[in-house]
Amino acid sequence: MVTDAAARGLKVRAAGSGHSFTDAVCTDGVLVDTSGLRRVLAADPGSGLVTVEAGIKLHELGKHLARLGLALENQGDIDAQALAGALATATHGTGARFGNLSSRVAGMRVVTASGEVVELTADTDPDGLRAARVSVGALGVVTAVTLRTVPQYTLHRHDRPLPLGETLARLDELAGANDHFEFFLWPYTRTAATKTTRRGQEPARPQASWKRRLSEDLIENRLLETISRVGRARNSLVPRLNRLLASSMGEGRLQDHAYRVYATKRTVRFNELEYAIPRVHAREALERVLDLVERRKLPILFPFETRFAAADDAFLSPAYGRDTCYLAVHQYTGMEFESFFRGVETIMDDYDGRPHWGKRHYQTAATLRGRYPGWDRFQAVRARLDPHGLFTNDYVLRTLGPVDHTAVQSIMDEQGRSSALEADDA
Repeated sequence: MVTDAAARGLKVRAAGSGHSFTDAVCTDGVLVDTSGLRRVLAADPGSGLVTVEAGIKLHELGKHLARLGLALENQGDIDAQALAGALATATHGTGARFGNLSSRVAGMRVVTASGEVVELTADTDPDGLRAARVSVGALGVVTAVTLRTVPQYTLHRHDRPLPLGETLARLDELAGANDHFEFFLWPYTRTAATKTTRRGQEPARPQASWKRRLSEDLIENRLLETISRVGRARNSLVPRLNRLLASSMGEGRLQDHAYRVYATKRTVRFNELEYAIPRVHAREALERVLDLVERRKLPILFPFETRFAAADDAFLSPAYGRDTCYLAVHQYTGMEFESFFRGVETIMDDYDGRPHWGKRHYQTAATLRGRYPGWDRFQAVRARLDPHGLFTNDYVLRTLGPVDHTAVQSIMDEQGRSSALEADDA
C-alpha cells in the first residue's frame, strides 16, 4: 500500500482507534487501517520481551499478557487505543518512578517510505528507535512492536477526597511516596479527588461486577453526563454543579490485576488539552490555572487531572530529560473551549510546557523546536526514513514542519566534532 501510494503521488497516514483529539491522522491521501494487526507474535516470559502487532488495542494486550503471567509496567487510564497510536503520541499513566508507555519499547518494525520493512532496535539503529518510539506517525507505518514487560502484579488503589490545600502542600510527598498518584480537581471547589496506588503480589480481589457498574456507569458517567448537560444549558449553575460533583466522590478501595485497575470506563464526551511540565512547577502551575478559571468566571464543568512520570529519552517525548507533571484540562462537548485552552497554554508556555501529541493544542514547529533537545536528531531520522515527506499531513506539517534535510548534516557535523574531541583526548 505504501509503495503504491508513493507511485501515485499520495500521502499516507496510519489509523489506530481514532482516539486522538487532534487531526494527527486525517488525510486526503491513503489512510491505512491497522485494526487487523492484533496478534501476539512472540513472547519470552523469562526476559519479559513480547512482540505484538501494532494495531492491538491496549485492553486486548492486557488480557494476552495476563495469560502469560506478564503485564505492562505502567498504563494510562484509557485502554481503547491501538498500541501504535498510544506510542506515537507518548500516551502515559501516572507514577513518578515510571516512564510513559513508549519508554518500554525494545524494538519496532516499520514500513518506510521506500516500502522497505526495517527493524529498529537499540543495537541496529539507536537513534531510529528513539525517534520511532514517539513519532506522531511521521516515520512510517509501524506494524509490530517489541515491549519489555514485567511479571504480573496486583494494584491496591485507594480513592479518597482530600482538602485541596493539604493536597497541594503535600504534592511532592504524595507523588514520590506512592507507586502511582493522581488527583482530580473541579474548579470552584476546594476538594481534590485523589487516587493513591500501591503495587504488590497479593491475590487479586476483583470488584463485584454490580459495584463496578454502579461506580462507573451511574456515578462517574451518567451523573456526570446529566450534570454537564444542565451546566451547558445554564452556565451560571456551573460552580454549584461542580461542588455537587466533587461531593459525590466518596472513598473506595480496589485490589486487582493491574490491567483491570489502570483503565476506567469513559462514555461522556469532552475536549481535552494536556501539557507536560517540569514536576517542580506542578503546584504553581495548577494554582495559576485554577485562578484563570475562577477569575474569569469560566463555565468549566470537567475536572483538572494531575499526573506524574519519570524522565525518558525518546526524542519527541514530552517527558524527555526531565521528571514530569502532566496537567490536563477538559470541557464538556458542545461548550466553547478554545479561549480556556489558549489561556492554559499561555501559562504552560512559562514552564517550557510540551503538549500531548494526541490532544488539542495550538503549538507549531517554530514554537516547539526549542522545547525538545532531541528535535534535530528526530528530524535527521525522519529525513533518512521519509526523505520526501510521504507520511505528512496538515498536523505533521504544522507541528513538525517539512522534512528537514539540513538536520542530517547538522547531526553529522556534531558527531564529527565529538569524534575529533575524543581523538584529542586520546
